[in-house]
This record gives sequence, C-alpha cells and structure tokens, in this order.
Amino acid sequence: MKKFILPLGLAVALLTSCDINKKESGELPEVDVDVETEAGELPEYDVDWAEVDISTRTEMVEVPKVVVVMEEEEVEVPTIDVNMPDEDNVEQSLVVEAEITGTEKDLEIQEVRATNKMLYVIAKLEDMGTDIQDQTMRIQDQVNLNAPDMIVKYIIVGERPDRVYNNKNAFYNTMNDLPQNVKDADVIYSRS
Repeated sequence: MKKFILPLGLAVALLTSCDINKKESGELPEVDVDVETEAGELPEYDVDWAEVDISTRTEMVEVPKVVVVMEEEEVEVPTIDVNMPDEDNVEQSLVVEAEITGTEKDLEIQEVRATNKMLYVIAKLEDMGTDIQDQTMRIQDQVNLNAPDMIVKYIIVGERPDRVYNNKNAFYNTMNDLPQNVKDADVIYSRS
C-alpha cells in the first residue's frame, strides 16, 4: 500500500484558498446609563473551501535494483544566511542529486541564484572517467540555506544521465544555455 503525502505548498493553498463572504454586519450591544444592556449580534460568514481530488494511476517506471550503501561522514557544508525585512527565515538543506551509470561522475553545486520568490540551485555534473561497469550510483551535493521560504528549482549543467530518477532536475549542456530568467537572477552563493 502506498502512502501519499500532500505537499506543503498544496496544504497551504488549501488553507488559504477559500472564499469568505460576509452575509450580515455585526453590531455591538447597546449600553444604557442604567446599566441595562441589549443583546448584540455577531456577523455571519459563508465559507466555501476549494475542492481537491487526489487519485492514483498506474505507470511503468524504472525501479533501481542495485543496493547502494550510504555512510555518514562529517563534511563541511556551505551555509547561506539571507535576511529580508519583515520575513521569517526557514532553515533547509538544498540537495541536488543525480543517478548515474557507465562512468563515475562528480556533482558539485556551483551557484545559488535568487529572484523574487524563486531560488535556482545550479550544479555541475562532470565525468571522472572511471568505469563503474553495470552499477548504478546516486551522487549528491548540498548547501544549507537560512532564508525566507522560496520555491526551489534544481538545475544541472552537464549531460543528462539516462535514468528516470534524473527527471526531477532541469539539465543544460553549458551555463550559456541557461534560460534568461536564471541568468538575470542575483547570485547569492558561488563556489570559489
């Protein structure tokens, strides 16, 4: 049995996308000098919530069968602090991942760019040349971010590995191929 978790953004949209119509004005109680009061009346509201349908469908997908052992190690992880007036910060890890076959590859976050409420995490995928034979590997890099909540898009510069897992990232051959809106965004982190 599969469990489905409603994405946080959709949950927020559900809670904030309602239509509230005031049906009647409110009125405070009237107070007489003789301390006699007359009952007041609270306003009435008609609340209409968004309608959401969640379903499943059967699709053919590639399922990796190779077992990869992950080991925890202490490493230095870059941390980015962004403070904006009148906005609360959220601490999160920006993790870019790729699944590779054929030859060993290195994946490193090169830049993080921001514009409006969008954040672009740009990583470079580089072929190391070592044959990994028939094995499939997952590689990743991360930076920590302490900033206002933003929409994050992961971009990998390099040749797209032929694995279904990699479909969650946008791939471009070179930095010059990035869309103009990404090129125009402010660089808030750069690996030097």
